Amino acid sequence: MSKLISSFLPSLYRDEYIMTSSLLDIGTVASKIGISEADLERYGNNMAKVSLSVIERSRKNRRGKLILVTAMNPTKEGEGKTTTTIGLGQALDQLGKKVAIAIREPSLGPCFGIKGGATGGGKSTVEPSDRINLIFTGDFPAVSAAHNLLSAMINNHIYHGNKLRIDPRKVTFPRTIDMNDRSLRDIIVGSGGSESGVLMKDKFVITPASEIMAILGLSMSYSDLKDRLSKILVGYSYDGKPVFAGDLKAHGAMAALLRDALKPNLVQTAEGVPAFVHIGPFGNIAHGTSSLVADQMALGLVDYLVTEAGFGSELGAEKFFDLVSRIGQLPIDAVVIVATIRSIKLNAGVADSSAENVEAVEAGVQNVLKHVSIIRNFGIEPVVAINRFPTDTEAEIKKLEEILKEDNISWALSEVYAKGGKGGIGLAEKVLKSLETPHGEIKRTYSEDDSVKDKIEAIARKVYGASQVVFEKRALSDLKQIDKLNLGKSYVCMAKTQYSVTDNPALLGWPKNFRISVKSISISAGAGFVVPMLGDIMTMPGLPTEPAAVNVDLTDDGKIVGLF
Repeated sequence: MSKLISSFLPSLYRDEYIMTSSLLDIGTVASKIGISEADLERYGNNMAKVSLSVIERSRKNRRGKLILVTAMNPTKEGEGKTTTTIGLGQALDQLGKKVAIAIREPSLGPCFGIKGGATGGGKSTVEPSDRINLIFTGDFPAVSAAHNLLSAMINNHIYHGNKLRIDPRKVTFPRTIDMNDRSLRDIIVGSGGSESGVLMKDKFVITPASEIMAILGLSMSYSDLKDRLSKILVGYSYDGKPVFAGDLKAHGAMAALLRDALKPNLVQTAEGVPAFVHIGPFGNIAHGTSSLVADQMALGLVDYLVTEAGFGSELGAEKFFDLVSRIGQLPIDAVVIVATIRSIKLNAGVADSSAENVEAVEAGVQNVLKHVSIIRNFGIEPVVAINRFPTDTEAEIKKLEEILKEDNISWALSEVYAKGGKGGIGLAEKVLKSLETPHGEIKRTYSEDDSVKDKIEAIARKVYGASQVVFEKRALSDLKQIDKLNLGKSYVCMAKTQYSVTDNPALLGWPKNFRISVKSISISAGAGFVVPMLGDIMTMPGLPTEPAAVNVDLTDDGKIVGLF
């Protein structure tokens, strides 16, 4: 939930809405889309995991339509993409459509940091939101455990004779924790003497940045999961040979820890629409979508699946088009771009986005037009959803409407935060209309047979609009190593700032004639992609001066309060 929107609602209203919400039994929710009680592994009355056997049954059904929700470049508080995804699903349900949504699980780091929870907001939430935001069904702890088991086995192997001759200076696999903690970005382990293991440098990444999280999201079966885990590159030997998790025989135990985590989680929206909330890779570091098993399962059970991709279209949507949908053989039938007038004004360089400023709307809308251009280049005509805030004025909305109409852009005002599904009927109708004219074959950014270097350049030039791509010395060395490991045809998962279509967060709007610098390229061999680092991307965030955690509390009767 955005803190800005939340501040406009009296706390009494929010508390009253939460207290008077009546959730359906999860068995009733499941039955709406043909999932039986026998297919559920319950976590109480309102949450369940769904058996993987449902995927095989669902594949025999007619495949539903996939609606991808993406966004313009966001502010630090987000633009309501998850809220819009949930609200759109509720609106389609009110129109009598058989629908489900699929979103990512929240990470504890952002929950207790700046952004807060990731379960939507207002009358467009997934429930029970407090449990979903905090631990949920244990998927994140399972990912952390599997990841840290491998870390422990690497150090243990070195300590006990090191048959694989792993060079402690060239271990590439870090440790993980699902928390923002800047003190763990660079650490020394084994400093307690010979009984504490080998003295070596190490680091932590936040769990959504773990390669295990990406692998879990892209795996379609237990055998696929084990195969991917075995291919994780953990480091190099003294003579430069790669060492993989399979060489340490770690992948079987890791898969055992992830057995239940691979099963999709089923919950519901505030209006009882079935919601798959599963896994949570970051969109500016990893691929930023929910799991393939959730998407595949849902597409065989419903007529419409609304799913989202992290951050702006140049990040999450690009990865969904070029990577996720290819691996999972997913259709993409419609695209929604979420925009807000506040972000449009900020993209014009206006510091105070709450004051009326029609001129800033006219200038900043270029960022929206850039994202429309990106989706059009993939061969799909998007629908723009203007997520309305209380500070938006009629004059600003009118100016935005004029500009969008000039470019023949389909758009709708979305008020799903305040009104739930009813506030998204207009958006749902525009999306359904867009589905009446099927698009042709998706125009991918690159061919799967292209080299990693060519794929990076294609994304930078065709999607971001860069005029030049510069590979720094470290990146050129990484490209040679990638070829040496026979990974030269890997998918590319770009890591860059989410606040600009460039690699410079200060370049707002629709920049032209800029260059992209590739600093380094890390290898996620198990996930099947490489990660070019464009700028300084934090894989371990830090907490702000006053973390959101200071407002979270537990009452004497067991209610969680202060979690937004």
